[in-house]
Amino acid sequence: MKINEAIIDCLTENDVDTLFGIPGKQSLPLNESISERDDIRFIMARHETAVSHQAWGYAETSGGMAATVVIPGPGDMNAMNGLKNALNDCTPLLHIAVETEPEIRGGDGIHETPPDTYDNVVKENITVETPQSTVAELKRAIDAAQTAPKGPVRIGIPKNFLKMDVPLAERGELERQSFNGVPDAEVDVAADLLAEASNPVIIAGGGIRASEASDELTAVAERLEAPVVLTYKGKAVFPDEHELMGGILCGGTGTAVKELIADADAALAVGTDFDAVTMQNWSIEVPDDLVHVTLGADDIGTGYDPTIAIVADAARTLDELDGALSERSIAEVTGAKRAQATKEAIDERLEELRAVSDAPLTSVKALDAIRGGTPRDAIVAVDAGGFRLWTLLMFSTYEPRDYVNPGSWATMGSGLPSAIGAKVANPEQDVVALTGDGGLLMCLHELHTLADEEIDVTVVVLNNSDYAIISEEAGRSYRMDEGEYGWEENPVSYTTVADGLGIDAKRAETPDEIEATVAGAIASDGPTLVEIPTDPYEPQSGVWMNK
Repeated sequence: MKINEAIIDCLTENDVDTLFGIPGKQSLPLNESISERDDIRFIMARHETAVSHQAWGYAETSGGMAATVVIPGPGDMNAMNGLKNALNDCTPLLHIAVETEPEIRGGDGIHETPPDTYDNVVKENITVETPQSTVAELKRAIDAAQTAPKGPVRIGIPKNFLKMDVPLAERGELERQSFNGVPDAEVDVAADLLAEASNPVIIAGGGIRASEASDELTAVAERLEAPVVLTYKGKAVFPDEHELMGGILCGGTGTAVKELIADADAALAVGTDFDAVTMQNWSIEVPDDLVHVTLGADDIGTGYDPTIAIVADAARTLDELDGALSERSIAEVTGAKRAQATKEAIDERLEELRAVSDAPLTSVKALDAIRGGTPRDAIVAVDAGGFRLWTLLMFSTYEPRDYVNPGSWATMGSGLPSAIGAKVANPEQDVVALTGDGGLLMCLHELHTLADEEIDVTVVVLNNSDYAIISEEAGRSYRMDEGEYGWEENPVSYTTVADGLGIDAKRAETPDEIEATVAGAIASDGPTLVEIPTDPYEPQSGVWMNK
């Protein structure tokens, strides 16, 4: 069998039914194999940076895995942005890079880049050295990507291998590493510590989503009556409407949430690595009695020294912990009241920003209206930028895989591509891309992908004609003008741009208009863009919430 055909067979046999990519002369043998089949789909992007973000959005919202394919050199390096994003988020992704031929390698062939260039942006970087080993190595790459902690794996396949017809090596069944066991002794000690606490708190991260552990998290929180604070990657793994929901940790976290954690006498941190972005460079005070559960052994002791450390699967650990707690007497606590007081403090701080009703609105007011027009069960893919921090703090979410936002890599330009991936993975669900104009300008070309592939995503762009989070800092902390990096004198009409790219476009300015327009756009068939002007001089969350 020809190698190009065997590669596609291997993907479909391993439940990979979607490839995101941009075709090049080097990758055409793979595209030829795909074009002859109906069990795998190729989504053609307009820039390689979007390709890996599309696959990331697919995996984040489905729990499955997609693949990407790009040409060597420029294509491969453009895709590095999304690969690093997936690495930081522990998101499984198979990145197929068509490599320079072995006999030319080192001679500056077209697009040649040394394979080890990519070592630090993927979980594992595999270069296929012989044509016979191609499929065996591909299977190894798929297994590595889906082995917890999951992540993106790059496999470089020399372009001249693709057309070859050679006997292919067969790899035996791999026994994928798993974290089935939980250390019982540590769980018992953790149960004693948490049961005796009078003010426990739970800090939960994206590992809850990866482990499908939301139900287990809720069970432990309710048994302890402990407020739950989510990291920015953990948003949506615990519903905002729950009485124990205590807030979000991110760059915009204010004093109320920080005090909720600081006033606790014990903390259970699960599915989080306590990264510097989450914990604001570890300035957030965490109780000395700390139970830390994570799959990354080298995350233990990062920023905080735990009393008990458990390297194990979040769902299994929480399940065992809940069982252990059920056998203990739980201290009388007031977790629901503490969580409610924190929410009230946040709402009080947001009240002034919600009071604005004339255009241009604050992001907070606009986001309230967008939420009102968005179905509860829609998937919302959020770009990076200043508005995202407001979204994290006050845009209600309910299901773990219905909300996507980048983690500590925080790359702009990921919102629209990730929404494309989300819709391809979840064709029956409504999907909304929520973006600022700065982020959209970095992936504007993907509006054409929406139109050309007929992908029904609603793109909502908050347009303030500014990199406002940067301009605010420039004016506040440096000798620069307010709006230093804005372009109000040369505004972009996104409705005009969208129309030119084949997308139905609408504009809305007032809260009522926004809610109705967003609802109508989502209900309509085909991709739509909704443009909403917002105030470039509004306060930024990191400053406002900490006054």
